[in-house]
Amino acid sequence: MRSTTIGLTALAAAATLALTACGGGSTSGSAPSNAPAGAGGDVTVALTGDGCQPSPATIGSGAVNFKVSNKDAGAVTEAELLSGGQMLGEQENLTPGLDGGFSLELAKGDYQIYCPGAKKDHWDFHVTGDAGKSWKDNPVLVSATTDYGKWVTDQVTRLVTGTQAFAAAVKSGDLTASGIAYGQARVFYEKVEPVAEIWGDLDKNIDGRVDDFDNPADFKGFHRIEQAIFETRKLDGMGPVADELVKNVTSLQQLVAKATYQPAEIANGATELVNEIQKSKVTGEEERYSHIDLLDFKANLDGSMEAFNLLLPALQKTAPELARSVQDRNAAVEAALKPYAQSPGYLNTGYVDYSTVSKDQQKVLSQAVNALGEAMSQVAAKVAQ
Repeated sequence: MRSTTIGLTALAAAATLALTACGGGSTSGSAPSNAPAGAGGDVTVALTGDGCQPSPATIGSGAVNFKVSNKDAGAVTEAELLSGGQMLGEQENLTPGLDGGFSLELAKGDYQIYCPGAKKDHWDFHVTGDAGKSWKDNPVLVSATTDYGKWVTDQVTRLVTGTQAFAAAVKSGDLTASGIAYGQARVFYEKVEPVAEIWGDLDKNIDGRVDDFDNPADFKGFHRIEQAIFETRKLDGMGPVADELVKNVTSLQQLVAKATYQPAEIANGATELVNEIQKSKVTGEEERYSHIDLLDFKANLDGSMEAFNLLLPALQKTAPELARSVQDRNAAVEAALKPYAQSPGYLNTGYVDYSTVSKDQQKVLSQAVNALGEAMSQVAAKVAQ
């Protein structure tokens, strides 16, 4: 379920979009309000109870690094970049004392910074001129974006097939078969989750948890059926829920087929997947009924590293030390995860039941994931330059 979004460059989009990359990272120099076309630069957004005024409020087109911080605003914890009411990128979950940001390549246009909960929650932001240089001038990055699009399309195709099999098991009334098919379908969603989050309520309707619905009676999607399988142990009434789930992942497939990507959003997607592990897999919050969290953990990790590896040839030229750091920290996460591998494992997931993993063991996993996330969060700024 979403915590940040990856932007998708639709065929007629005026701006290139990107996903939140939490934590620090190398960025390009700040650009003043009269920045020339193509200058890009840094934009500071300080979250306060009064608002989230961007500084500068006008910047030249190109690679832009939004640096978001929260000193003491308890009721304001996120900043979003909007264009025509559509969210292009965001930084969420910044409680007082935390900072983060996101990098993206922006075209000329009028935007807004939105911070829910503030006294003034919308602030104008402008991008001027036309970028003189783009990632599209780098054949290595062009290849990475093309290959990423093909990979995402393949994963979502597999998601549709797996969800259809899951729905058939649910409608048959077989709890055991449904429980196994549940994880087999979800693994593909977890690999590409940031991509799915851009299209309004689609992510919530596919992957939302009961907490995400104002009315519990509206609870739907994978986790509604998960609850029926593993908590209530009854599949009565789940046929229509399963059919709607198939419809929604098929809609996702159709949308993905029309999407294109930029290097910064691919890198930011990789970061978001690591953040997802930390936020909802290590905590056991995601799979609260089934406890297949380690399957999701590995899927998030695999999706993140697939994105990173596609960008690796370019990153090795611009930031070889960062490239090695990400690889080393990924190896440490894999090593921390290895003791919980089993064959065939709990519900054929290849891992143990996560409810058997102690809090101390979870802490070890969390520390390894946090280190990877810190390194991965620096990649977007390097490939957006």
